[in-house]
Amino acid sequence: MSASSRDRKHRSLRPLTPAAAVTTAALLLGTALAGCGQGASGTGGKDGALDVVVGFYPLAYATQQIGGDHVQVTNLTKSGAEPHDVELTPADVATVSKSQLAVYEKGLQPAVDDAVADQPPPHVLDVTGSADLTLKVGSTIGGESSEAQGDAHGTTDPHFWLDPVRYAEVAKAIAGQLKSIDPDHASTYEANLARFTSTLHTLDTQLAAGLKTCANRTMVTSHSAFGYLANRYGLTQVGIAGISPDEEPDAAKLAALADYTRTHHVTTIYTETLASPAVAQTIASETGAKTAVLDPIEGLSKSSAAQDYVGIMKANLATLRQGQGCS
Repeated sequence: MSASSRDRKHRSLRPLTPAAAVTTAALLLGTALAGCGQGASGTGGKDGALDVVVGFYPLAYATQQIGGDHVQVTNLTKSGAEPHDVELTPADVATVSKSQLAVYEKGLQPAVDDAVADQPPPHVLDVTGSADLTLKVGSTIGGESSEAQGDAHGTTDPHFWLDPVRYAEVAKAIAGQLKSIDPDHASTYEANLARFTSTLHTLDTQLAAGLKTCANRTMVTSHSAFGYLANRYGLTQVGIAGISPDEEPDAAKLAALADYTRTHHVTTIYTETLASPAVAQTIASETGAKTAVLDPIEGLSKSSAAQDYVGIMKANLATLRQGQGCS
């Protein structure tokens, strides 16, 4: 061994100075605590936040309102996309599997249902139970409402969030899941939930008062997304398309819709932000009705009336009040 090699070996075996020993111990302790924190809290997002993946915007909004800085929310439906037919990339599926919690509505987005079933994260919340999905949407409109309360026929209406009362119940379920996973921040989740549900209660009161005195209580919409809103506030919805806005009515249904519009003195046909207005505009031109945008809030886009749920719901109220002739 050369002299220089012996010198390097002797230097490496010298005891650490007090300052260096403190620094090394602090680094080791920090690493250990970080590892313990990761395992104990089950968090893995930015700054220790819970990684939560959600199916579409209303679930993302509620989760963020309740979780605040303690959650990192990933929405599987990109901005401007229509959630019913969303397709997931392999990266999206990986995001689901790596999250701590998945919040979704089973039956609304088949691709999300499959990802949660095939690559489930440690915690999964299907909101269908708390949403109380009691409305069915029929496949045809023979001059009657496309909704039926408790009817065994037809497809279940998934658009619960357009009823603030149902939305509040889903918010409670999300808060319960967050508190269970992350009990250290349970008081924060509870306080945020109280604030959010108070906002939804105020919105419910405004909708009830604003829609109480409408001259026409029949609303014709681009697709059957507003059943829960109509049911809550005493309106009747008739959808041009069914649950999915991509459905195209045949000539017979178009004729029936036009006749229905005339017979029920409908003056406004409601189009949407994320779906083509072409069919609604056709019916409007044939019947002398006008069109107005009524947002089902399935997602945000540049054409949205506001950039959050509450703002869009208030814009919807103003649109309905004018379109339905509310005093």
